[in-house]
Amino acid sequence: MLKRLSRCCFIVMLMILTVAPGFAVEKAGTDSLKILVYGASGKVGTHVVDEALNRGHLVTAVSRDPSRINQVHDNLSIVQGDILDTDSISSLATGQDVIIISVRGVIGKTKDPGSAVPRLGVEKVVDVLRDFEGDTPRLIHVGGAGALEVKPGVLYADKLPKIILPRKLEVEIAGQVLALEYLKTVDDVNWSYATPPKNFTNGKRTGIFRIGGSQLLENSRGRSRVSRADFAVALIDEAENDEHAMQQFSVVY
Repeated sequence: MLKRLSRCCFIVMLMILTVAPGFAVEKAGTDSLKILVYGASGKVGTHVVDEALNRGHLVTAVSRDPSRINQVHDNLSIVQGDILDTDSISSLATGQDVIIISVRGVIGKTKDPGSAVPRLGVEKVVDVLRDFEGDTPRLIHVGGAGALEVKPGVLYADKLPKIILPRKLEVEIAGQVLALEYLKTVDDVNWSYATPPKNFTNGKRTGIFRIGGSQLLENSRGRSRVSRADFAVALIDEAENDEHAMQQFSVVY
């Protein structure tokens, strides 16, 4: 009798874990998505690639320097690509289900946030997708916490002490705000803007977090943070479920 109860409990627990949101389990091939990841060698992008592979998806990891991508997996293709090159985007995006953009940086020494790589890159990708016929890949853009509102009409970016911010970081933050403003004008490509909290951590994957909207969320101690691993869980959840089409959403503990 005890053996039967133990076996039943084990089966029930296995079923719960298998269907729990964000639980990493390899799926059957028929459920697999083809996911293209820009910035795959970055701190967030690396976790995104791992999370997608662990769920059985087919991943194309893009980097300007593919040697920086160390993962090895049967479902992983590693390619060189440039998010500012239209031809490159077109060739890599063809046949994909989802495109995730997780890039940083600015062009040269410019002080123009319109020249931040996230702002330029997202428009390049949208322009390419507009020319696609038939099924067009969905777009998930990894934004910045500066695009979150601390109160109605006031962004977190507006409250940052710019006097101590490195110039390039200031331009990049402003560029991410512009990327969201641009996406809000796009109504012919299915996009989502995923916003991290104030702080990323190197903590483990828990699969436990909150999903918000455009407001900056904090916990009871006034902290606004999430691990990069759990942020990646939220991104692949969105890739699978498409719950925030044409919207900004945020991820926080």
